[in-house]
Amino acid sequence: MKQFFLFCLTAVYRLSLCAQTAGAPTSPGPSAAGSFPRADISNGIVTARIYLPDAEKGYYRSTRFDWSGVMPQLEYQGHSYFGQWFTRYDPTINDAIMGPVESFWPLGYDRAGAGGSFVVIGVGKVSRPDTAAYSPFKYYPILNAGTWDVKRSRSAIEFRHRLTDTVCSYDYTKKITLIRGRPEMMIGHTLKNTGQTTIETDVYDHNFFLLDSLTVAPGRVMKFTFPLTAEQSRGLGDLAAIAGDSIAVLRSFKGHESVYAVLHGYDNGVGDYNIRLEDHTSGAAVRITADRPLSKMVFWGSLKVLCPEPYIHISVPPGETFTWTFRYTFYTLNPTSTQ
Repeated sequence: MKQFFLFCLTAVYRLSLCAQTAGAPTSPGPSAAGSFPRADISNGIVTARIYLPDAEKGYYRSTRFDWSGVMPQLEYQGHSYFGQWFTRYDPTINDAIMGPVESFWPLGYDRAGAGGSFVVIGVGKVSRPDTAAYSPFKYYPILNAGTWDVKRSRSAIEFRHRLTDTVCSYDYTKKITLIRGRPEMMIGHTLKNTGQTTIETDVYDHNFFLLDSLTVAPGRVMKFTFPLTAEQSRGLGDLAAIAGDSIAVLRSFKGHESVYAVLHGYDNGVGDYNIRLEDHTSGAAVRITADRPLSKMVFWGSLKVLCPEPYIHISVPPGETFTWTFRYTFYTLNPTSTQ
């Protein structure tokens, strides 16, 4: 009887320990990663994996980024472009996310007041719990996640998010397409204002490029079409430096080191939304263009990722529609390339 009692006590302890471990935020391993709703697309040249929006089981359920288009994997000619760059994972951490993900500035936050609600496009109706200024790094309780519909094909996936609310109402579509016969990915957006007030916001693409899972180091360069100047900079001159129309990494990043700057030099035309990221060590490279002009340009990098963060301003009167499209062209370099 004593042995049986000890056996039961040990079993209860082990079950309790497992439950505590399961509840702790961790980096998802292969089995955890496989449990999230997802879709794979390919055009035979580029392949990509995409996590699907889901209020209960989705990989990302926080309030900073649009839930559609989370991309843990994209590969072209043996090179990988996205992946897990952070160490701690929980679905409600603001930046526990991967890929060319987008963030919309919230609508109605200042008018909400403590206990009121506001709207984040691609997330839904969200609660404002206090009088503090809005912070993109904070999780806000979601009151209504709206309605998501997903359509898939072999080389494309389309997300549609609809929300009806007193703050604003919208019908938002994002379609990711791998272009037939070309090393290109197109991300097209349509935002229809189905409410009674103008939607005025800014959206930016964070572009969490994790090139071949390498630490950010010399050989990685970001190129623009205009001479660069910077303000609010951090880490420039130590980790990276501006030279004309480019930013080059000066030394390998370590630990929690990061670089940041708000960049200037672009004009009001769409031609300056033309950004290249090249790694002359691994050979991975990508060019990003769009059909809308830049409203702001931010540069940020940490241990594993180097990110161009281009902004677009959006203004949509009631009943009208606003569209914008990104195009990613993937290519490769050799160690001596100066493309």
